[in-house]
Amino acid sequence: MTDPNTMTYGGYLALGDLLSAQHPLSDQHDELLFIVIHQTKELWLKQTIAELHAARALIAQDRLVEVHKILSRVSRIQSVMTLSWDVLATMTPADYVKFRGVLGSSSGFQSAQFRLVEFLLGLKDGGHLKFQDEGSPQRAALATALAERSLWDEAIAALARAGFDLPAHVLERDWSRPYQPDPAVEAAWAEVYRRHEDLWPLYQFAEKLVDLDDALATWRHKHVVTVERIIGSKRGTGGTAGVAYLQSTLPRRAFPELWSLRTHL
Repeated sequence: MTDPNTMTYGGYLALGDLLSAQHPLSDQHDELLFIVIHQTKELWLKQTIAELHAARALIAQDRLVEVHKILSRVSRIQSVMTLSWDVLATMTPADYVKFRGVLGSSSGFQSAQFRLVEFLLGLKDGGHLKFQDEGSPQRAALATALAERSLWDEAIAALARAGFDLPAHVLERDWSRPYQPDPAVEAAWAEVYRRHEDLWPLYQFAEKLVDLDDALATWRHKHVVTVERIIGSKRGTGGTAGVAYLQSTLPRRAFPELWSLRTHL
């Protein structure tokens, strides 16, 4: 055990390891920025995952007032991640093309932590497991999250425990399957909004979930614009479709009924 009397700032934060983890493969100035931006995003994703695990546990215990603080932290992390695209956008197409070749088959599409965040929120797609090595901790974490209830599944269960009559097929199902919006779920959440003064904890919780979905959509949009600014319509590294694929993700919503109910209020 480390003696607290000899602990240093660098030692506590393991700065020797952290600051020596950047290994540019070219002699191009902008490659370091590219690495730092993506490593920083992975660190924020790690924190987001920890927060979402804690939030899911609190929702399962109907501690909706307490979960508000955690979800507020997540939405602020999302804002920081979105702002980081502006830093990356200072890299021009001419800068990027000078070192793009060293990336090989690597792609942000392979980020296990980003997929884990999606799974925890409720955006399930088992096809993403194939991009992680068989037997790796990353694949195991994704497989676990795929098989478990997401935040949205837990939110619906909390709605049922609050007395709303919901069909069995949304309360007990194969959690690994993509969630399909249900009219009964939409109607129940719409009632929460109509009776928000009486159902404030559920109402405040729902709006905080919308904050997360809103922030994720904003992050995706900024990602698309940044990538298009740097590589145009070229295919992405790793054989991905680049901007075309990223644009296809823009309509995705983790909590769909919280958006659709607004039309009917």
